[in-house]
Amino acid sequence: MKQILEGIYEVGALNPAMRVFDIVMETDYGTSYNSYLVKGQQKTALIDVCHRSFFEPYLANIREVCDPKEIDCIVLNHNEPDHTGALAQLLPELGDVTIYTSQAGSIYIKGITNRQDLNIHVVKDGETLDLGGKTLRFISAPFLHWPDSIFTYLPEDRVVFTCDFLGAHYAEPYTFDYNMAYPEKYEKAFRGYYDAIFGPFKKYVQAGLQKLEALDFDMVLPSHGPVLTIDTMLQTAIARYRSWSAPVQREKKLAVVFYTSAYGNTKQMAVEVWHGLLEGNQKLDTRFCDIIEHPMAEMRALLNECDAFAIGTPTINRDAVPPVWELLAGMDAINSQKRPCAVFGSFGWSGEGCPNVAARLQSLKCAIVEEPLRATFVPTQEDLEKARALGVRLGEALS
Repeated sequence: MKQILEGIYEVGALNPAMRVFDIVMETDYGTSYNSYLVKGQQKTALIDVCHRSFFEPYLANIREVCDPKEIDCIVLNHNEPDHTGALAQLLPELGDVTIYTSQAGSIYIKGITNRQDLNIHVVKDGETLDLGGKTLRFISAPFLHWPDSIFTYLPEDRVVFTCDFLGAHYAEPYTFDYNMAYPEKYEKAFRGYYDAIFGPFKKYVQAGLQKLEALDFDMVLPSHGPVLTIDTMLQTAIARYRSWSAPVQREKKLAVVFYTSAYGNTKQMAVEVWHGLLEGNQKLDTRFCDIIEHPMAEMRALLNECDAFAIGTPTINRDAVPPVWELLAGMDAINSQKRPCAVFGSFGWSGEGCPNVAARLQSLKCAIVEEPLRATFVPTQEDLEKARALGVRLGEALS
């Protein structure tokens, strides 16, 4: 337990040993599951909960501040299990509590606790809760980074509880940004956290920042990582979110041909697709990329930045090759709907690679401009002409 301000306490738990979060995100510096007790003159509120694996130390931290039965209300800014997983274990320790959360959150938390009898109050944007000398104002912040997300503002103390927003998977025993032991490691964790959690939601990040700008606050209390203060990291953190989420400004639309080729046959087709792109739209900026010759992180970033793309893959063992699937595994599934794309490739004795990739793109609701183009072994002149025509069609889709 650590006191943040008069009547505000951090009662969460540290998990310094965690190295992977949500299966796909590396966490070299562990994480913290921050939870906050706010004691007013009439009511006590618990803001966000904790991961269920850390319930015992979490409960002990709460008891350092108050008897759990003194808690009147629980605010769930975001209902992902790392912030709510311990709620089912905590509820028997509490009295008659009301849970304040968003409409979406009210649905999620019933599934997380497997309880339909929860006393839930669905908050509206701008609604307030008076604790007695401390007022909680709820601010809708959808898709930061789930549909249920809200911020909670405490104007009397000039603090905002933002849950994941402006957080980081980073574990140190020090609560505040000004006494971190390894600030350079935190900087790395902060950027990695943004890219993994908020990268697909940039327009919502911009909207969230606008909502914060309307508030007077000196401190952000996230649910992962250190408390951010105005004299240390807070303004820098906000400025970085603003920069990282700003729309990319380009004079020309960008189309990219991604491919990989075992014997040069798919590459021949890729060259023609690339030439066809500019025939179809001379105003395009284009890139031509052999996937295995570039760092995968760069390829994934380019895939998510471009306005249209083509993917060329051979078929090996009845499927597209692993580098193609690795590229697509990093595709932004949130913002890829209706993006023009095409699939092509050479195969030997089966040919499932192209249709398998096309099926994946269709599931993401990308706009495939034509059926996948396949050539058997060495592409014929007719195959190459079709590849060029495919590029023309893709370029025209961006006209």
